[in-house]
Amino acid sequence: MDKVFYQKQGYKILISLFLILVTLGVYLRTARFDFVSYDDPYYVSDNKHVQAGLTAKSITWAFTTRSASNWHPLTWLSLMLDCQLFGVKAGGHHLINVFFHIINTLLLFWVLNRMTGALWRSGFVAAVFALHPLHVESVAWIAERKDMLSGMFWLLTMTAYLYYVRRPGIIWYLVTLLIFALGLMAKPMLVTLPFVLLLLDWWPLGRLQPDKTADITNQIKDKMPASPSQGQAFCRLVLEKIPFFVLSLVSCIITFLVQQSGGTVVKIYSIPLESRIANALGSYINYISKIIWPHRLAVLYPYPDAFSIRQTAVAALVLLILSIGIIRAARKSKYLLVGWLWYLGTLIPVIGLLQVGSQAMADRYTYIPSIGIFIMISWGMVEFLGKRRYRSIILTGAMGLLVAALAAVTYQQIGYWRNSNALYERSLEITEKNYIIHCNYAQVLFSQGRQAEAVSHYHKALQIFPRHYYAHNNLGTVLTAQGKYDEAIDHFQKALRINPGFIEVHYNLGNALVSKGQWEEAIDHYRQLLPLKPDDTMLDLSLVYNNLAMTLEKQGKLDEAIDFYRQALRINPKFTPAQHNLAKTLQLKETYDQYNLDH
Repeated sequence: MDKVFYQKQGYKILISLFLILVTLGVYLRTARFDFVSYDDPYYVSDNKHVQAGLTAKSITWAFTTRSASNWHPLTWLSLMLDCQLFGVKAGGHHLINVFFHIINTLLLFWVLNRMTGALWRSGFVAAVFALHPLHVESVAWIAERKDMLSGMFWLLTMTAYLYYVRRPGIIWYLVTLLIFALGLMAKPMLVTLPFVLLLLDWWPLGRLQPDKTADITNQIKDKMPASPSQGQAFCRLVLEKIPFFVLSLVSCIITFLVQQSGGTVVKIYSIPLESRIANALGSYINYISKIIWPHRLAVLYPYPDAFSIRQTAVAALVLLILSIGIIRAARKSKYLLVGWLWYLGTLIPVIGLLQVGSQAMADRYTYIPSIGIFIMISWGMVEFLGKRRYRSIILTGAMGLLVAALAAVTYQQIGYWRNSNALYERSLEITEKNYIIHCNYAQVLFSQGRQAEAVSHYHKALQIFPRHYYAHNNLGTVLTAQGKYDEAIDHFQKALRINPGFIEVHYNLGNALVSKGQWEEAIDHYRQLLPLKPDDTMLDLSLVYNNLAMTLEKQGKLDEAIDFYRQALRINPKFTPAQHNLAKTLQLKETYDQYNLDH
C-alpha cells in the first residue's frame, strides 16, 4: 500500500515538473517582448496611476476608477506591484503573466486529480490547458493580466470548495466565498462559477446522493432534516450556493454600469437581437473549431456586416444535436454533460448577447471555458479505447503527439505578440474588414515616422467603417503633422459630428487651428477640455493648459497665459515646456509693466 502511495506521489511530482518546464520552455521568450499598443497603454505603459506603484493614492484609484471600462481593482493592484518591482519594462510584466499561467496549470492538475482520482487524465487536461494556442492571447498580452488573476481565483475557489466538501463546516465555506469574491474583483468572468460548482456536485463529487451532501445548510437553517431524495439534495445544494449567486449578481450590476459609463456596451438597438443571437450561435461553433483545430488566430475578429440564415440555422442544429447526444450519453458518462455545460455556461457572459466592444469573438474568452472541452476529450479518449489491447501505448502516444503539436503551434503563435507591428500585420493577414486593427496599426506606423503608410491604413479603416470617429481624429493628427491643416480640420470636425462626446478631439482640433493662425477658434476648443480632470481622460492635461496659455500669449493676454502655465505645472510640476514658457512670459510681462510705468 505504501509503495503504491509513494509511486503515485512520485508521478504527481514528475507531472508537475513537466508542466512547469514545458510551459516555461514555450512562453519564456515573452520576457523579450514589448508592450503592444492595443490596451497596454491604458493598463500600464501610459497609465501614471499604475506606474506610481502601490501608494495610498493609487490603491484608492484602483478601487474607484472606471478606466478601461472595467471594475477590477485586484488587476490594477497586481500591475502596480509589477511597476514597483520592474518599472515600465515589459519583460517583467510578461514574466509575471507566465508565472500566473503556470500556477493556474498546476492548480487545474491538482484539483482535477483530487476530485476524480484520475492522475493521467488530469495531467493531460492541465498540459493541454498550458499549451493550447488559444491561450496565448491571455498569457502574452500584458493587458490580459485579469485573465491570469481571475483564472487563478477560479481554480483556488474550486480548491477551497473541495476542502469544504471533504471537511464540511463554516470555515472552509467562508474561505471559498472569500476567494470567489476576490476573483470577481480581478475579472467578472467568475459570475458563472456558482453554476459550475453545482455541476461538480453532480460529477465528480457525487453530492446529489443525500448522504454526501455537506452540512453547511444545516448550520444556516435550523433543524433541516436529512434529504431523502436527489431532488431535495439538489435544493439543498442550490441553497448552499445562494451567497455565491448574490455576489455574482452584484458583480454583474457593477460591471454593466461601469462598462456602460465607459461606452463599451453597444446599445441594444444598434445591433438587432437576431444578429446577436446569430453571432452567439456561430461563436459557440467557432470556438469549438479553434479548440480542436487552432488556426488563423487573431487579436480581434471583426463583427460581421450580416449573418447568413443558413449558417445560423446549421450552427443551431449542430449545437442541438450535440446537446441531445451528450444528454443521452450522460447516464453512463457524466463527465460529457459536465464538460459540455461548463463550456456553454461559462461563455455566456462573453458570447455577445450583451455586446461589449466591436469584436465578434476573442481567443482570451476561452481561457476557462475550454477546460470543459478538455475534460470531455481526456476522459472520452480513455472511455473510447476501453480495455482494448495496447490501450496504454495508444493513449500515451496519442496524448504525447497532441501535446507536442500544441506546443509547436503555440510557440509560433507567441511570436506574433513580440511587438505591435507583428501582431497587427498578422491580424490583417488573416481577417477581413478589420477597421480597428487598420486604425491601431496606423497609429503605430505614425509613431515610427511612417506617415504615408499610416494615412493609407486610416483611409482603409474609413472605407470599411466611415463613422469610425477615432480613425477621423487620428488621421487628422497625421495630416496636421504633414502640414495639411484644412484636411486635418475637416476630419476632426467629422469626428465631433459623429460623436459629440468624444471630447479629446478638441485638443487636436485646437492645435490644427493654431497652426493656421485661427487663435480665437483654437482657444474655444481648448476651453472645452478645462472641465476634465486627470482621471477622466488619457489626454495629458498639462499639455492642454500649456497650449492654451501659449495661444493666449500670442493674443497678448499675458495674465491669463501665466495663470494657465501655472495650472499646467500644478498637474505636472516637472513639465519642462510649461516651466520654460512661464519664466519667459513672466519676464515679458515684467518688461511690459515697466514700459507702461515709464510711459
